[in-house]
Amino acid sequence: MQPREYYFRESVVFTPSQRDISDFFAFVTEWLDSLRPQKSLYAASVRTPVSLESARKFALQNAAFHGGKADAKAVLGKMLAEDATLRTRAREVADHVERVVADVNRLPPETQRAELSAIAPELLERATIAAGPKELPPLPDAVDGKVVLRLAPYPSGPLHIGNARAFVLNDAYAKKYHGRLLLVFDDTIGSEEKPLLPEAFDQVREGLEWAGVEYQEVLYKSDRIPLHYEWAEKLLSTGEAYVCECDADTLRKNREAMKACVHRIQSVDETIAMWKAMLAGEYAEGEAVVRLKTDMADPNPAFRDRVLFRIAERDHPRVGDRYRVWPMLEFSWAVDDALLGVSHVLRGKDLVMEDQMETRIWDILGIRRRPEFVHFGILRFKDLELSKSRYRKEIAAGHLTGIDDPRTWSLQSLQRRGIRPAALREFVLSFGLSLNDIEVPAETLYAENRKLIDKDANRYFFVADPIAVEITGLPPIEHVKAPLHPDFPGRGHREIPAGPKLHVAQEDFEKFRGKEVRLKDFCNIVLDHRARFVSMGNKDIPKIQWVTHGVNVHLALPDGSESRGLGEPLVASLKVNDVVQFERVGFARIDHVSKAEVRAFFAHR
Repeated sequence: MQPREYYFRESVVFTPSQRDISDFFAFVTEWLDSLRPQKSLYAASVRTPVSLESARKFALQNAAFHGGKADAKAVLGKMLAEDATLRTRAREVADHVERVVADVNRLPPETQRAELSAIAPELLERATIAAGPKELPPLPDAVDGKVVLRLAPYPSGPLHIGNARAFVLNDAYAKKYHGRLLLVFDDTIGSEEKPLLPEAFDQVREGLEWAGVEYQEVLYKSDRIPLHYEWAEKLLSTGEAYVCECDADTLRKNREAMKACVHRIQSVDETIAMWKAMLAGEYAEGEAVVRLKTDMADPNPAFRDRVLFRIAERDHPRVGDRYRVWPMLEFSWAVDDALLGVSHVLRGKDLVMEDQMETRIWDILGIRRRPEFVHFGILRFKDLELSKSRYRKEIAAGHLTGIDDPRTWSLQSLQRRGIRPAALREFVLSFGLSLNDIEVPAETLYAENRKLIDKDANRYFFVADPIAVEITGLPPIEHVKAPLHPDFPGRGHREIPAGPKLHVAQEDFEKFRGKEVRLKDFCNIVLDHRARFVSMGNKDIPKIQWVTHGVNVHLALPDGSESRGLGEPLVASLKVNDVVQFERVGFARIDHVSKAEVRAFFAHR
């Protein structure tokens, strides 16, 4: 390597002919460390090299977490979150990030991880899926036996795997502190696009029961509306909230322009009169709302004078047309968190604005006893879009079979596939309580489930899309023995009918035709429609499952398709809810058994 010269002035300039970029960053780090005692000497010029280093390490982390391909937008967001001063130079930083990401994405994944391990090993640890559950960190100011938490499902459909982090963490902390967990249905009126469903209340409770979540009390927002009205009148009487007659378009434009609405300055008496008119039905839906006075110059336009109550004239599935003025969720929680004595609110970091709303209302009304807000990052699955409203429409259209269709990823669908509740719990707790957003493949959940079911799942043969084969030269043989579980010989064996005429899976037939294979637990043949017997002894050659005759099996797959074929005769003796392993296919839960067929749901490999 040739001698190098680096000159640092207002920006970083370097003059090598050919330089390895990692070597450059190592040098920059050394140089910065040497200057740290003299902050005044480098304070003006340190920004650029630190930004370069941040882009590199965050790009490497993002790549390590996403199969070797970093996303420039994600890296830029991470940098701006770490150093808010960079936002004034966002375009410049974005251009630089694009170049760094392109360079990182050209590296093999193993090189990316090695470099990240060298420059920021703590980021590599965050990008690695934890192998098991972590001890949950303590909640702030939590007292054993005094913790009160709440779940707040919106009953528009069953809970799905995307809701798991919230209900598992709340349940785990309630048990950790010997506290109480409330199930409070957020059944304010909803919307035309996302309506409340009468059946969803039971679906939510069924899902939580399956998941092992233990709540001590069930409450409904729709039963607490009179309390919300009382608090609304107290708030309106302070002059810090008002009734607004502006239409939605005017409200939006005023927010964007940071302009106060004309109703904001009306008297308290006028506001109270308008509120009573809302309750009396003198306004139609969309003609009036209650708004909270906030800073119209707030950086978040959505926070500017937010709506607290609105009118909805459709019937509610529990209380019918008893109420037509409904609280928004933030207001209802400001009331109920205080009145129910909730000590800690655990929720996603996307709900921080709800914290601000509750706090603002408590400040106005002088509420001193308040819960602690604790947030966690969003848990997402790669290549999986979760949407209750979309699934509801697809079920109604007949494109999905119901809420337990594997494509919905509802808790009911996980149960039907043979996913254990303990696997879901271990999966969620393995990430702890972290603000980091997490995106993982479904295989991460499957790995936890595999640990639990593998030892219990007996083995059987299933041949998909069977192809008939006749073996020539096979010695007379009527059956073979195979272990129910290879790791537990004491569990016994199963007898499988054998003979020269049998079936193999179409995929195996096409892959191995003309080649020598071993029929598992049976013999070695050269595979073809008229196969040739070779020998009986076990060989180190490809092994495939087979069936002479048996039971028709329909195996429902996670993508909604179905695999049909033959199962060995003992499959017909299985019971509903048995979880088995179809050898070389995967684990499945038995869903239906009859003389004509066995139906099963595929869990995972």
